[in-house]
Amino acid sequence: SSPHACGDGSKHGSKRVTFPSDEDIVSGAVEPKDPWRHAQNVTVEEILNAYRQACQKLNCKPIPKVLKQVQDLKDLTQRNECLELKGEKLDYRSCESLEEIFKRVQFKVVDLEQTNLDEDGASALFDMIEYYESTTHLNISSNRHIGTRGWQAAAHMMRKTSSLQYLDARNSPLLDHSAPFVARALRISGSLTVLHLENTNLSGRPLMLLATALKMNMNLRELYLAENKLNGLQDSAQLGNLLKFNYNIQNLDLRHNHILDSGLAYICEGLKEQRKGLVTLVLWNNQLTHNGMGYLAAALPYTQSLETLNLGHNAVGNEGVHKLKDGLIANRSILRLGLVSTKLSCEGAVAIAEFIAESPRLLRLDMRENEIKTGGLMALSLAFKVNTSLLRLDLDREPKKETVSCFIETQRALLADIQNGCKRNFILAKEKEETEQKMRQSVSIAEIAMEDQTQEDEDASAERSEEENSAGQGDATDEGSASESQEVNEQKPTLQDDSDSDTEDEEAAEEPKATANTTSPIEIPAINACKAVPSMSPLPGSPVTDASAVPRPPPSPSRCFSVSSPGRGHKIFMVTRVESPPEQQQTTVLAKGVSEWAAESQTCTQTNIKAPSQLFFFLV
Repeated sequence: SSPHACGDGSKHGSKRVTFPSDEDIVSGAVEPKDPWRHAQNVTVEEILNAYRQACQKLNCKPIPKVLKQVQDLKDLTQRNECLELKGEKLDYRSCESLEEIFKRVQFKVVDLEQTNLDEDGASALFDMIEYYESTTHLNISSNRHIGTRGWQAAAHMMRKTSSLQYLDARNSPLLDHSAPFVARALRISGSLTVLHLENTNLSGRPLMLLATALKMNMNLRELYLAENKLNGLQDSAQLGNLLKFNYNIQNLDLRHNHILDSGLAYICEGLKEQRKGLVTLVLWNNQLTHNGMGYLAAALPYTQSLETLNLGHNAVGNEGVHKLKDGLIANRSILRLGLVSTKLSCEGAVAIAEFIAESPRLLRLDMRENEIKTGGLMALSLAFKVNTSLLRLDLDREPKKETVSCFIETQRALLADIQNGCKRNFILAKEKEETEQKMRQSVSIAEIAMEDQTQEDEDASAERSEEENSAGQGDATDEGSASESQEVNEQKPTLQDDSDSDTEDEEAAEEPKATANTTSPIEIPAINACKAVPSMSPLPGSPVTDASAVPRPPPSPSRCFSVSSPGRGHKIFMVTRVESPPEQQQTTVLAKGVSEWAAESQTCTQTNIKAPSQLFFFLV
């Protein structure tokens, strides 16, 4: 029987489906809501009235701090500086009333520190901030009751917003059941570049989830994980693996944890993979000892980007500094070194002085709260005889107690010498910067002049080419090439004469045995013409000048010249002169100098040295 037949033998009538014509298919459309439809030509008074009405509707009192800050708003078309609510008690109704402000005004900073947020209030605020793109910097620190739903809303905000760059959640616990939401948000490379998670109970599974997610994050630049009781086993292993895979994090702050020497070994394994990436590593107060310095010394030669290393408040000791010294000398990037309260004495200071003498790039060194007495200060003072880079050396202001009373005055004099060395280096650095600026300006002026001349030459060449036939044009091309070669050749003797005259002046002042070598001109793009010509700094391990010699700023070994080439555009040539360094003595003279100075000091002949009434500590 037919499948359409019914029980009584009858058949259903045929069914038809019809569609309207193309222009009638869509009868209407609804545009998505514009978050900023309320912000069109709004005034401060309108914002205040809307906020007061919302508070009245929600049966809560307007916050005086909010009223005052809104009243002070000037430009409502741009992001305003800050909405600061620190210390205010925000319940759910207070948070809901703030939407009347967020829908009309954007801020650079929204400060919600210690506002007693609960799950409902936090969820509402985070949804508003995500929807209205309310801020670029958000502080939710010291809110201990955000809860799972609050962190879930925070993770959604981190993932969806395109404006949030900075999030401070310190002292706000991120527990096991909340961590997965934040980890999933961080796995996606959003706009967030700075994340503060100090004292958020991360040790264990939360850190494992966080580190695993951050391996794939490409945008985060600064990660602060202090005071999380991170241990030297699983937690440190996770951090080491993070450093192996993530080359984008530039600042890693691990202060006040329990990394220990065992954990430092994991972190150093990751450091070896950080050829380009990590710039600042803070290991302040992590129960490190001299044993851990061996791992760090082995990793330092591999790091090419690490500029700041802070080892303060660890029992490094003299033995640890001796291990660390070789790694520091082999490193090519360290600019700032923190050794506050690291159990150093004069022996450790001598090792650091050897590093100072070898380093052509160290800018700041902090050695406060250590027992560095006369011998150590002598070594540091002698190191400044050969160092021209160190701009700030922090030492204890008051001299240490000595068995010989006359050494107190010696310490004061040495402290003054060290600070004078810092000031001298600062002056040298400033003069060098001014010289480079003048060189860039002169190159810019030369470019303008050469561009005008080049334009004139091009116009003249165009006129000649119109008058000549095709064969003549070919000859003109050959003639133009010959003209270019001739002009460059005519310019070369002048450049060589400049180099020779500079070399003769340097020989008269320093009497080096090596002769000056001049490389062939190297063509560089015009866009780089205004960049500073790099100076040739002595590399660690190369001979240094005698400790008794007064250091002078080295002459600039390279110069940049602008040469025009008619008819073929503007070209920049850089002529570089490289000189072999003069024969110099090794920095082992430091140890000899310390011994001789100490022997002389025992005669108490320094009692006639007048100590400055107040030590001047040079600050950058």
